[in-house]
Amino acid sequence: REFESEIRFYSGDDPLDVWDRYIKWTEQTFPQGGKESNLAAILERAVKALHDQQRYYKDPRFLNLWLKFADYCNEPLDVYSYLRSQEIGTTLALLYITWAEVLEARGSFKKADLIFQEGLQRKAEPLDRLQSHHRQFQTRVSRQTLLGLEESPDKDTDLLEAAEPQRSSLVDLKGRGKKNMKAPVSRVGDALKSVNQTRSSQPLTSRQLSNNPGFAVFDENSASGAEIPVTTLQPWAAPPVPRAKENELRAGPWNSGR
Repeated sequence: REFESEIRFYSGDDPLDVWDRYIKWTEQTFPQGGKESNLAAILERAVKALHDQQRYYKDPRFLNLWLKFADYCNEPLDVYSYLRSQEIGTTLALLYITWAEVLEARGSFKKADLIFQEGLQRKAEPLDRLQSHHRQFQTRVSRQTLLGLEESPDKDTDLLEAAEPQRSSLVDLKGRGKKNMKAPVSRVGDALKSVNQTRSSQPLTSRQLSNNPGFAVFDENSASGAEIPVTTLQPWAAPPVPRAKENELRAGPWNSGR
């Protein structure tokens, strides 16, 4: 009641002092906060009462009041942007430190660094404190980056695995054919080289035809019992466009023919 009376009948030249003492007293009296403290309402009243007092725009007390008010807002980043647009606290390091800490907590490291850079360009005071927080921020980000690299797979290992293919296990080999199930051949290393050399000796036209996935070439000289591989359809999110099937009878009258 004393603070409320002093604010109502204040006639001095520093109204911010009354609000500053009122807020500090509330924080000390109600350290746990909550509805009993009514701190959020007091902060809102304070910023509304003093928002047009440009003489306080560079005052650390006024900036501290705004930053405490931002903690009770749903989106404190909007408050920080408003402060910058109104040039409130833009010459003070506390604005950029608090702003960058919120961005860092959300994982926006690049934006946080930009805020630090903006404060450094404006030479916000105290400059040494801002520089110290910026160095600490860079150290934390570098440590997290290194930890992320340690958790990720080794690139050299991936390159080695790509250069030296491994033979697939029998479980991974899927059979082909309907009647006589046969597992496909998976060659690696020298066996793959020998197969490539054998293929290079085949006639050009035969090799070109065999590379065409649209149809299979029947070789009468091949071993008996070999079957044409059956293509396994992959699952579709939507049914594929129907295609014409071989040996399918055309539509016609049902009473003609056998």
